[in-house]
Amino acid sequence: MKAVIQRVSQASVTIEGQKVADIQHGLLVLVGFEDADTQDDITWLTAKIANLRIFGDENGVMNLSVKDCSGDMIIVSQFTLHALTKKGNRPSYIKASKPEIAIPLYERFIVQMETELGKKVQTGQFGADMKVSLLNDGPVTIVIDTKNKE
Repeated sequence: MKAVIQRVSQASVTIEGQKVADIQHGLLVLVGFEDADTQDDITWLTAKIANLRIFGDENGVMNLSVKDCSGDMIIVSQFTLHALTKKGNRPSYIKASKPEIAIPLYERFIVQMETELGKKVQTGQFGADMKVSLLNDGPVTIVIDTKNKE
């Protein structure tokens, strides 16, 4: 499982002209799944994201998590995070899970994140042509791969 976590001062997701998610302060999380991902990966990654201390405290030091500062979150499924670019110029997505595997993982990821945060998260729509807008705050962008746990 791979995730791109972006601290945002604004983010939204629009599908077919309709805004389906909109936050002002928090995290935009892009997440991609592969067949080898398990509930353990979901549990580890959601806890890591929810507790990442990447928001400024009263002294401007990144000491607070999205939970600490009551931030909101948008989660967007993004299979392109598993792009393989070694050969040629057309990325291969062979490592990305097919929808029959990825959708249940995505849904469990959302539920687990809501449990970690103690509140609802907003989402994109799996498989939809989404327009994702964000104002990266900092900018702060972190990439995590559960297979490396770095």
